[in-house]
This record gives sequence, C-alpha cells and structure tokens, in this order.
Amino acid sequence: MRILADENIPCVEEAFADLGEVILMPGREIRAQHLRDCQCLLTRSVTRVDAALLEDSAVEFVGTATIGTDHIDLDYLLRAGIDYSNAPGCNAEGAAEYVLSGLFEISRQRGFDPFQLKAGIIGFGNVGSRLVAKLEALGIDCLLCDPPLAASGESQRNFTSLDTILRECNFISLHVPLTHGGEHPTWHLLAGERLRTLAEDCVLINAARGEVVDNRALLELLDARTDLRVFLDTWENEPLVSRELLQRVDLATPHIAGYSVEGRLRGTQMVLDAACAHFGLTSSWHMSQQLPPLRTIDCGAFTGDVAFWQDLLRQHCDIRRDHDDFVGGHDLNDDAFAAHFDGLRKVYPERLEYDRFSLDVDAATPVAKQLSRLGFQLQL
Repeated sequence: MRILADENIPCVEEAFADLGEVILMPGREIRAQHLRDCQCLLTRSVTRVDAALLEDSAVEFVGTATIGTDHIDLDYLLRAGIDYSNAPGCNAEGAAEYVLSGLFEISRQRGFDPFQLKAGIIGFGNVGSRLVAKLEALGIDCLLCDPPLAASGESQRNFTSLDTILRECNFISLHVPLTHGGEHPTWHLLAGERLRTLAEDCVLINAARGEVVDNRALLELLDARTDLRVFLDTWENEPLVSRELLQRVDLATPHIAGYSVEGRLRGTQMVLDAACAHFGLTSSWHMSQQLPPLRTIDCGAFTGDVAFWQDLLRQHCDIRRDHDDFVGGHDLNDDAFAAHFDGLRKVYPERLEYDRFSLDVDAATPVAKQLSRLGFQLQL
C-alpha cells in the first residue's frame, strides 16, 4: 500500500511503516497528481480534502491528525465511499494548558489578578471542558455557553447565552468548531456589535478557529479600546495573517495551542488505529514509546499567590518566547511570512503536558490540591 502523509504529522513515517510505503510531503503542496496510486491519505488542517483532490485517486481512507474537519468535504467522502477518521480530543489537554499559560502571561504583562476574573467559556467540548476544570481548580468562576450541547441535554452543567457572557464576563475564551450554516453558525461569531460589547478590561482568547472572530473588526476595536487584552493563537487567512493585528494583540502565536508532545502523538495514534481497523492491519508503533521520563519544576515556596502561578506556568511553557518568535517575522513579505508561519509550527520546541512533571510539594498546603487537579504529578 502507498500512503501519502503530511510531513508535519509527528512520527508518521515510523508509525505507518508496517502498513506500507509512506511518502512525505508538505501539507500545503499535496495535489491530485500525487494521489493517483495512493490508497491512504494522512493530512492536517492545511490540506483541503475534496473531490478536486481525490476524484481520480485510489484513496479509500483519509485520516486527519486534527480535532476539526472543516478542511474536509465529508459529504463528498460519504458519496465516494471513502472512509475517514479525525482525532477528536487529541490535543485538548495541551490546548487548555496553553490557554491557561496565556492568561497568566497577560496578567503578568498587564498587571491584573486573574483570580478576580469571571470567565466565559464559549464551547464546552474537549478543550473547553478541560479549560473549565482547570479554571475551577484555581477558584476562577466560569459561565458556559454551548447552545448545541445545552439543547441536547447530554450535559449536567448549566449553560447561559452568548449575550450574557459578553455582558458579565471579563475573560472570554473561544473553543468552538468553525461552522457556516445550521442553527448556530460560528463564522464571525464575534464581530460587529458583539465585539463592541466586550466588558471593560476584558481578556479575549481565541484558540479555536481564526474565522470565529472577525479579525478586521477586532483590529478596528483595538484602535479604539486600549483597555482590551487579546491573545490569538488562531487567525483568519492563515498563514497570511494580518500583520497589523499581529503587532497589536498582547499575545500572538501561530496556531500551536494544541502542540504539546502528547497532543501531537495522540493525533498520530488515533489516525493510525483507525487506519489499521480500516485496512485490517496492525502496527508495532505506539506513542507511549516516544514519551520521555517525568521531569521536575523548581517553584521555590509553594505560596499559591499570583506570582507563584505566573512563575510556575512560565517555567512549564514560556509562551512569551512563542509570541516573540512569531511577531519577529511581521515585516517579512507574504511568501516569506507564510514560510515563517509554517516553519514555526514544523520545528516547534518540545512542550510536555502537566502530567509529565513531578513537583515536590507538601501535601498539607492548599496549593497541593490545586496542582493535582490541574494534572501535575506530586512528590508528597
């Protein structure tokens, strides 16, 4: 079997070696002519998968090592009898941790106490629910908005309206899929009047899809409202994002919120498992073989105050470094900037999730329970 894979899927060549010949390519360069003799296509979100790509190919299975599927024409795959799999939740833990790092980094830069905020989490799926659990572990109040989940009755949580969150919350984090139709479309969910109603000194974070926020409208709003604090990990028109907006937000990163080591490896593992099931094959590769031993973080005194959490989360993930690396390319021409955007994603430094870190903390301290609920391993 011939397998064409995005070269940026972690360990994809080793993982799929037992299934057939693996051919690697940059995801943005995959075209129909590359797939005529391939039975399996493995992608990420930068590859548009539709009839134009697959119609004359031998592809019978498409795997995307991503949570979202908005880059895939699922109706076409169904009509064509092509099986597919995505990786829901694969990087949810890493994304939730990254948002938390962003919140505390902005609090350090702008001098506010994140424990005094009221959070509004829009989207209570894999990422949003994990973020809520972490915020609640820290004692930060949360309101939740997820109309489809609320209507389904599948959750025991209380949900409120988007307008209520915009009116009452001074920290808003977006975790919705990108949809253009249906009862609750999310394209430009925050735009126009909704953006203008953000509370004074509001912290806005988008680590969902770039098009959920109207980037042009957000730039205009930042010209008028210097009180707003904004962290964007996802952008409209990636990789050619607005260079003006890039330089105006408090934190800017190139769509890497979910780029933890474990999150990326889970994506590979989930797609591998689905491909094995489809083709009736097995692989000797497993993500657990790729993980390093537990690491430690020296936090000094476990005071539990704002400075403690700022220092701990920065030691775990220096998100300011990611920001500086990204913004450093703002003056490049379009072609060079696109390569800069993709290059930062391709060579992103190792970032492990909380449960790969062991902290030496007194079990009797209140902060020990918070650290455990966040996911850190404790040396009690």
